[in-house]
Amino acid sequence: MNLGLEGTRVLVTAGASGIGLATARAFQAEGARVHVCDVDTASLAALASSNPDVGRSQCDVSDATAVDRLFETVVASLGGLDVLVNNAGIAGPTARCEDVVLADWERTLAVNLTGQFLCARRAIPLLRASRNASIANLSSAAGRFGFPMRSPYAASKWAVIGFTRSLSIELGSDGIRVNAICPGSVAGPRIDAVFANKAQARGVSPETIRQEALAKTSLGQLIEPEDIGHAIVFLASRAGARISGQAIGVDADVQALV
Repeated sequence: MNLGLEGTRVLVTAGASGIGLATARAFQAEGARVHVCDVDTASLAALASSNPDVGRSQCDVSDATAVDRLFETVVASLGGLDVLVNNAGIAGPTARCEDVVLADWERTLAVNLTGQFLCARRAIPLLRASRNASIANLSSAAGRFGFPMRSPYAASKWAVIGFTRSLSIELGSDGIRVNAICPGSVAGPRIDAVFANKAQARGVSPETIRQEALAKTSLGQLIEPEDIGHAIVFLASRAGARISGQAIGVDADVQALV
């Protein structure tokens, strides 16, 4: 299936590893021109070796000044923008609400929610000039269910869905599609750390937490980063031209998080 993305200009935040890297590579495989940003300089350096044609910037998306610099670089290198993938996010603390440190709460929302706002507000004027414009905001299965011990993360991901649906209405007349992706547990170091932290808090093994998570999915599987990338690429293509305002689960059919 030809998705018609040749030459499409794409920005992926937190694109040097994990879901972001898989998404960047999926777009590149379709002939898109891709720029990524990340806070991790080591991952950016590795990307320079593995995918030298992908543009790279160091950027903390919660820093408005850094985001402004990022978009100056994107415009200079790509000449505009057709797709924004708001992928940057952090896991936040694992603790009961009364034990969460305020700074950890604020940092989680700053990256997971404010970062998407800062990138969207800079991207929207560029996307209005595109003939096939879209935004993909990364939410989570935690944006659909309650998630005890992870209240900062869950709050941020529920908010992403509200932000997404509001932008879809706001930008529909401009022809800009906006969707949220709600991954389940994605295989990789990040979910391993989440399982380990939750296991420590409950006094059980990480494998126990992992098996509990799998038991709550119909397919009994973790998600691969490439699964997310493929969904985002489809939504950005002409095949997804009439899909907007949706919160799409790519989660092996998660039924609950607890």
